[in-house]
Amino acid sequence: MIVYKNLSIKKNHKDSVVAIGNFDGLHVGHQKVLKEAKQKAKKNNLKFGLITFEPAPTMFFNKNIKNHRINSLNQKIYFLKKMKLDFVVIVNFNKNFSNLSAEGFIKKILFKKLKSKYIFVSRNFKFGKKRLGNIVTLKNFEKKYFYNTVITTPHKRERKIVSSSLIRKIISRGRVEEAEKLLGRAWCVEGVVIKGAQRGRKIGFPTCNIKLNSYTIPKLGVYSVQVQINKLKKKGIANIGYRPTFSGKSLLLEVNIFGIKKNLYKKILKISFIKFIRAEKKFKNINQLKTQIKKDIVSTKK
Repeated sequence: MIVYKNLSIKKNHKDSVVAIGNFDGLHVGHQKVLKEAKQKAKKNNLKFGLITFEPAPTMFFNKNIKNHRINSLNQKIYFLKKMKLDFVVIVNFNKNFSNLSAEGFIKKILFKKLKSKYIFVSRNFKFGKKRLGNIVTLKNFEKKYFYNTVITTPHKRERKIVSSSLIRKIISRGRVEEAEKLLGRAWCVEGVVIKGAQRGRKIGFPTCNIKLNSYTIPKLGVYSVQVQINKLKKKGIANIGYRPTFSGKSLLLEVNIFGIKKNLYKKILKISFIKFIRAEKKFKNINQLKTQIKKDIVSTKK
């Protein structure tokens, strides 16, 4: 799979089938759409690619939104590679791009740069300056720019449309087992281990500290997790919160990995959230906290 971070598209990736969207989380609904688009490409002997935006338009227009992503860009690329796409175009969503009209987007990118033959979008797809473009706009310009629009049908689970916004809401309520069903895999945060105050080590429960960066914020509290370091996978327990017992001020993800005692500073960890155990709580003293951590570990190992 070729990843384009500009619009210099190779000739063999033109005249293709293209899906457009943010595809945050690459959930089961997205997977269904990509499978359909891939089948269309195969049937017509065309290449199949995806156009996505970086940063997410929501974060570009709302500078106050810091925590929004279900997956990082690296994770998105990793999952797309597993789905065997031919190419991915990452459009830099900046001020210039946000001022491009709906027809300008079709003409300059879909027609001139990609020569797209089939364009797969969701029913609620909006594009162009002030989000004035929609599926009707795409349909109206089909003949002028020589493409066909395919409107995908929403994927439902238990009578609810599976969407990235629904999954964010579910994660924010700590329902990570439900999120796993909608994602088709456990919700996973990837990050570099940073230096902490080493309080966990002092009380007998060493933790790896990771900042959430732009990830969506789950319900604060303790979770059963699976941690991957390179190819090694281990179970563990994680706390996401402000550490009220120690009057913490910044949001931090702290992970105690079972069976690992060595220093993991600067290592990249993949933390998959398996089950919510309890909400964050302020303890009267460190002994109370230690007792509770032991109980949490027992709950996790069940």
